[in-house]
Parts: sequence; structure tokens; C-alpha cells
Amino acid sequence: MAQLSDDCFAFGGPMMSVDEAVAIITSRIDPVTDIETVALADADGRTLAADLVAPLPLPPYTNSAVDGYALASGDLPATAERVFPVAGRVQAGVAGEEVARGRAVRIFTGAPMPDGADTVFMQEDVRLDPQGHVVLPPGLKPGANVRPAGEDIATGQVALKAARRLRPQDVAVIAAFGLTAIAVRRRVRVALFSTGDEVVSPGDTRGAAQLYDSNRVMLAALLKRLGCEVSDLGILRDDRVVLADALRQAAVGHDLILTSGGVSTGEEDHVKAGLESVGKLVLWRMAIKPGRPVAMGVIDGTALIGLPGNPVASFVTFVHVVHPAIAALSGTVWRKPVPMPVRAAFSYKKKIARREYVRVYLRHGDDGALEAVKFPREGAGLLSSLVETDGLVELGEDVTRVQAGDIIGFLSYANLI
Repeated sequence: MAQLSDDCFAFGGPMMSVDEAVAIITSRIDPVTDIETVALADADGRTLAADLVAPLPLPPYTNSAVDGYALASGDLPATAERVFPVAGRVQAGVAGEEVARGRAVRIFTGAPMPDGADTVFMQEDVRLDPQGHVVLPPGLKPGANVRPAGEDIATGQVALKAARRLRPQDVAVIAAFGLTAIAVRRRVRVALFSTGDEVVSPGDTRGAAQLYDSNRVMLAALLKRLGCEVSDLGILRDDRVVLADALRQAAVGHDLILTSGGVSTGEEDHVKAGLESVGKLVLWRMAIKPGRPVAMGVIDGTALIGLPGNPVASFVTFVHVVHPAIAALSGTVWRKPVPMPVRAAFSYKKKIARREYVRVYLRHGDDGALEAVKFPREGAGLLSSLVETDGLVELGEDVTRVQAGDIIGFLSYANLI
């Protein structure tokens, strides 16, 4: 569970940078330790519990990389074409007999190399004479077009390291060893709330001054994409006592409590006060736009992150703050996304010492170069700005101005989650 100290408050003075905030929470979270075994079909997205040591070599036998003709390298033509009788045929899945010197064997991609052969001519580089002999040209190197046993992964090699979040290609490696199940860490358990009298769940009756709750649905989807087990605990109304009690109850059996809304400075923003009444507030407010009011704390050993209520701010702070926290809880190594350089097709001013994320879509300029076009409207409440754009431009703390034509860093939504 979270091990968060209370020596890093951000009240008064400069706001904490995003990197500082992420470093604080991730350094004070211990990953879940429970291990379970899952079928290979269910392994995608799970965190590997221990190093996977190769129980056999990949490939498990030496085989041909192409369709062609196999022979001993000692018979390779040196300076002129040479004619060889074709002494058999080896296809994938069938072991071939030994090849005598001075002879070639027809072989197909993936077929095991027969004893006595160590080199393969590609079929498009040879020709057959009227007698059915194969005519091989000079110039091929010994061992060409052959995949040795263990060329990819050797027996005893660490094929996948512990704490890796498994992807489809990782699952393929496990399958290639003939394994049908794998040990993984259990899923991170997250309690999810929205807050505020102004939101109602989709499907419920909406008052004239209320909004349907989109944040909770979005955050649940983001959490599930990160492999979390989500407890959707609904909407917490604007009652400090009730909210505090719900947070305390949610700390039982969960690794993280995630809320949206109620973390600003208004009289009806109760998450920060509710957290302080039942736990420890670790930090509050970050130098980020959108998303400045973010609360982080701990209740009875369970981490809490309170996100802003505006949907764009909630999304931005999730991908840049919650995502690394989930990685820490999962026991995986979080790597900060690397922005892709693109050309700005807009001008923009920002404050110093604050990181900003600008919603943009990409297009090709007249010269073919990729350029970023800013969404035409401002506002952290515009869901359309997330739907109609391709990603975020990251403007660092030292940047104060962007001019059209500048090279800027673009983060695709697909690479953020």
C-alpha cells in the first residue's frame, strides 16, 4: 500500500512542478505483492511477477530462413556456376535426412536444416537444368539464409524481465516457449468517485442545473486500459462529513482512491478538507494547465488522488499524474512519454514556471512536414476538444511563447495511455 509522508505540502509559495509531484507520489508507493497465475489468453496488460527464463532456445532447431536449396558450405561454388543433383525435399514440420557432399536438397522456409547442410540458396537465385539438377551461382557466403537454434533467445536467457507490463508481443514470447499460464501481480484495485451536487449519473434524472457525469465513465475506461480493477462507487454529494466517511470506507480493500471534482478552493469543494479529516494531505496544487488543483494524500495506507472536475483537466492530470502512480502500484517502470517534434501552425503565450498542454490536431503542411494546429477554442470543460484533436503539445516550464513555425513536442493520445 501507499507509504506517503506528510513532509511535502505545497501550500503557499511556488506551486509544485509536475515532475516533482510525480516523483513524490511514485517514490512513496509500494507495489502490490500478491501473485496469481493467469491463462496465457488473459495475460495481456498484466504485470509479470518474476523473470521469465527461457526453458528452450528460440528457434528450438536450426532452420531455413527462405525457400530454396540447402547444401554444405564446403561445396559452395567459388568462381563459376556449379550443377548439383537434388537429393530430396524438406518441408516445415518434417525432419530431413543427411545431405551428402556434392548434393543439394530442396528446402522450404522454417524447415529444419538436414544434417550435413549449413547454407541455403534462395530459389529465385538459382535455376534448374533440363535434367532437374539445380544450378547454383558463385558468391554466396557460408551459413547464408539459415536461422541457428537459439539465434533469437538462448536457453537460460532472461526473455522477459519481472515488472514488465505484458503486451501482445510479450505474450507471443511466452507462447513460443510452450507455456499456457504465467505468474503475474494481481490487478491494482481502485475506488472511483465523482463529487458534487451538480452531476448525476447517465440514465438518472437530470435537474435543470445539473450535468451528466462524464468524468467517472472516462476515468473508469482509462483505469481499465491500465489493467486496474475498478470499483465504481458513484457520486459523492457536497457534504464534508459524508464525503470523509466514504473516503475512509473506500480505503479498505483498495490500493488507490481516485476522485474528480471538489479539489479547488471554493466553499463547496470538500475533497481536500475531507481527506485531511481522515488522512494525510501530501500535496495540493501543481504548476500545470489545465489541471492545477490536484490533491494527493493517504488514508489508512491507501493512496488518494483527487483530480479536477473539468473533463479536459481531469484527462490531462490522469495521463500525467495518475498513470505513473498506477505504474508504481503495479510494480512496473513508468517511462515518461517522449514528445514527437512537429512544427507549430499557431502562436501561443504562456506563463513561466508552469507546464501547459495544448490540444492540437496534426496535418501536413504545404512542404509535407507535420504541423500541429491548435483547437480553436479554450476551456477545460470542452469534451469536443479531446474528441476532435490528435493529442497534446507539451510546453515546458521555461517556455513563454510559441510562434508559428517553431518546433514543438507533440504527444499522441495513443501514446499517453
